[in-house]
Amino acid sequence: MTVTADALHTQREHARFLVEDKRAHYLVVVKANQPGLFRQLRSLPWKQATARRYDRETGHGRKETRVTRALTVTELGLDFPHAVQAARILRHRTDLRTGKVTRQTVYALTDLTAREASPQRLGQLARSQWMIENRLHLVRDTTFTEDASKIRTGHGPDNMATLRSFTINQLRAAGHTTSPPGSARCPTSPSGAHWASSASPDQQRSKINRL
Repeated sequence: MTVTADALHTQREHARFLVEDKRAHYLVVVKANQPGLFRQLRSLPWKQATARRYDRETGHGRKETRVTRALTVTELGLDFPHAVQAARILRHRTDLRTGKVTRQTVYALTDLTAREASPQRLGQLARSQWMIENRLHLVRDTTFTEDASKIRTGHGPDNMATLRSFTINQLRAAGHTTSPPGSARCPTSPSGAHWASSASPDQQRSKINRL
C-alpha cells in the first residue's frame, strides 16, 4: 500500500510509522511549512534529472501540461526518514475562456525506488492526492464552512466531518453537484433542483433534509 498525504502530514514520525510499523509506502507533498526540507528539495539538481514524464490534457474549461521529474536522493543528504526519491511536478494551466496562464510547482518525497515508481507513477500518485483535496476537503471547507466550525472538543469535530462527508456522498448519489461559493453558475440536477454552495446554512440544511 502507498499512502499519499498533503503537506500538513509531511512529518518525520508519520513516515517512520508507515514504513517501520505498517510496512507501507508513502508519497508526501512538501511545502513551506517544512522550510528546511522545502529549501533542500528546491535546490536539488533538477536540470540533471533524466527521469521525466510529460502529460497533457484538456478538460473542465482548461488546458493543462504537467512535467514530472524524479531524482534518487539516497546519497544527497536529504533530511527525511526513508526518503528514496524526490519528485518535482510543474503544472501549466491555461484557462480556455480567458486565456489566463497559471504555473505551479509541487515537490514530493517517497520511499519508493525508481524501479518501483517511475515519474509517470509518481505523477499519478500526486494527482490521486489532489483529487481527494478537490472532491472532499475543498468542498467541506468551502460549501460547508468546516474551517469556521466552533465545534472543537471531544469527538465533535470527527463526528461533524463524518456527517459532512456523508452528506456530500448523498448529494452526489442523488445527482446534485456541489460547487464553491461565488460560482457564477450552479449545476442543475436531473430532477430540476440545484445545490448552491452560496446558500445560507439554513437553506443548505433544508436541501439536505429534502434529500
